Amino acid sequence: MKVTLDSIDFIVIALYFIGIIVYGITQSKRGSSEEYFLGGRSLTWPVVGISLFAANISSSTLIGLAGSAYLLDMTVYNYEWYAVLVLVFFAIFFLPFYLKSGVYTMPEFLERRYDHRSRYYFSFITVVGNVLIDTAASLYVGTIVLSLIFPSLPPWVVIVILAASAAAYTVPGGLNSVVKTEVIQAIVLIFGSIILTYFGLKEVGGWGGMMSQLDELKASGAIDKNAQEALSIVRDNSGEWWKQYDSPIVPWWGLLTGVPLLGFYFWANNQFMVQRVLSSKNLNHGRWGALFAGLLKLPVIVIMVVPGTIAFLLFRETNVEYITTAGEPCNNLLNCTDFTYPTLLFELLPTGLLGLVVAGLLAAMMSSISATFNSASTLITMDFVNKIKPNMTSKQLVRSGQISTLVLVVLASLWAPMIGEYGDLFRYLQDVLGYIAPPIVSAFVLGLFWKRGTSTGSIISLIFGMIMAGVWVVGIYYEIDHWFFQLHFLLRTTVLFFFCLIVHVITSLATAPPPAEKLEGMIWTPKLIEEETKELAELPWYLNYRYLSVLLLILTAFVVAYFW
Repeated sequence: MKVTLDSIDFIVIALYFIGIIVYGITQSKRGSSEEYFLGGRSLTWPVVGISLFAANISSSTLIGLAGSAYLLDMTVYNYEWYAVLVLVFFAIFFLPFYLKSGVYTMPEFLERRYDHRSRYYFSFITVVGNVLIDTAASLYVGTIVLSLIFPSLPPWVVIVILAASAAAYTVPGGLNSVVKTEVIQAIVLIFGSIILTYFGLKEVGGWGGMMSQLDELKASGAIDKNAQEALSIVRDNSGEWWKQYDSPIVPWWGLLTGVPLLGFYFWANNQFMVQRVLSSKNLNHGRWGALFAGLLKLPVIVIMVVPGTIAFLLFRETNVEYITTAGEPCNNLLNCTDFTYPTLLFELLPTGLLGLVVAGLLAAMMSSISATFNSASTLITMDFVNKIKPNMTSKQLVRSGQISTLVLVVLASLWAPMIGEYGDLFRYLQDVLGYIAPPIVSAFVLGLFWKRGTSTGSIISLIFGMIMAGVWVVGIYYEIDHWFFQLHFLLRTTVLFFFCLIVHVITSLATAPPPAEKLEGMIWTPKLIEEETKELAELPWYLNYRYLSVLLLILTAFVVAYFW
């Protein structure tokens, strides 16, 4: 399968890249540290919502969703619709505390609830996660796409070009540049995904044609699922249900265990995402923006997941002749599913439109990279540099953030080629997140809802979680033949969460309770709901986030029921 672009496509891609960099620089706010790191806390709800969506549906997520659907495993969509539940919970319980506290970072919030030890631990882990998960994965995806266009170009050259392009406006512009460019990139990405789905369905005879072909393959014995089963987001287990590779990516029990934990960390604790909501002009705009992001997640199954199933019908017997980023040959997409989405692009889209959609895919990559650069530099500057040198001016803090961004560019660029050796991008993302998230979620949940939780209980549980994760990594790497090292990653995430929860509770009960002044304004109580009800009574129903949340949950229920 030969990948080619016409000169028109190259012109479209070049113009897009130049335009987005120039636009990003012109939207910069860097007069003060608050403007650089939080956009002056002036973002309105549409910008917050679209920015959240763009940062979440990065190029790595897009590639992973299509690749999993190529394996006729639609269960990955459970991560998408579950975001609605998490965001509603986030808007009710956590967001008010974040905004009223006026914090810059999530680790800063942990310090106010516990102490500086938890803050430094979480900040360090988050920076590492941003490099290993978000930034490096996006650079890896960029190498897949551009290596198909420029096969003679070494992967490291591609990585440097992509990282430098994202840094070109992130370093000088700060969060406002990141968010404003994300809005443009999200629009292009959604448009491109709709166009690709349209051409894909056209090739297989529409939605009905896709269903008929799947049923015919099942009847002939070519696949073990009919159309209804192939498009179902809830699947039965095969073999030993608790094992990593004997279950779907998201088995039904994962909806009650690991998925909520990973979603809660990603949307409610991760600086990469929460920073956008911290930048909203007030609490209502933050809540509306979070709900709007949840609404945008619902159509993902049609415009970003289903194309993977279409690719299976079109290319399952096609000799693709790719070379993976690890340097291994691939003759069938079944063995290199990360190439599924690029294959659809280059095979189905006409000249000109292809250039625009490829630009949109690369835009999603740049969006994710620029966002993680900014959030990680915020953590480094506000949680470390500012603590070491507390008398720095706003201009010096901004300069520190810019230098931190450049360092992160180098580190992520060095790690990105390693992802290709993992084999499957989506499993890589979830595996790494499954080690990082549980201890953090445990600390946040107990910190907000249990006043007896102590600073010592927090740091001991966080360190315990890190040690447990290390044990799992070593055991899996050396392929130790024991059930403990063969757990499905969602089950492993749940086990780690409860271990950390238990350690936190036991340690807290064994140590002195925190002083009352430490807990003031940091613990959720039912009284807060009563106070909020009085405030919301002054708003019309269509501006009341509670009514909007109910409507969004009802719509989500209809979508989930259709694909159940």
